[in-house]
Amino acid sequence: MNPLLLVIMVVFAIAAILAVIRIAVGPSILDRVVAADVLLTEVMCVLGADMAINHHTRTLPVLIVVAAVGVFGSIAVARYVARRDNTPS
Repeated sequence: MNPLLLVIMVVFAIAAILAVIRIAVGPSILDRVVAADVLLTEVMCVLGADMAINHHTRTLPVLIVVAAVGVFGSIAVARYVARRDNTPS
C-alpha cells in the first residue's frame, strides 16, 4: 500500500471521529449541524479520492446525492432555528 494513501486514510479517520464526537457532544443544534456538514464533506472527499485513485466515475451519483443532502439538510435546520428564535416567548 502506498504510504501517502495510508496517511490520507488516517487523517480522514481522525477527522471523522472528531466530527462524530462533536455531533454527540455538541452544546447546541447548530454545532451538531456544522459537525454533520463536516462529516458529509469528508464522505464526499473520500468518494472523490476513490474516484481519482481508481480512475472511475461510478460513485459520482452518490457524491451528488450526498452533496444535495448536506445542502438541503443545512437549509432545513437553519430555517427551523430561525423560526424557533423568532417566536415570542
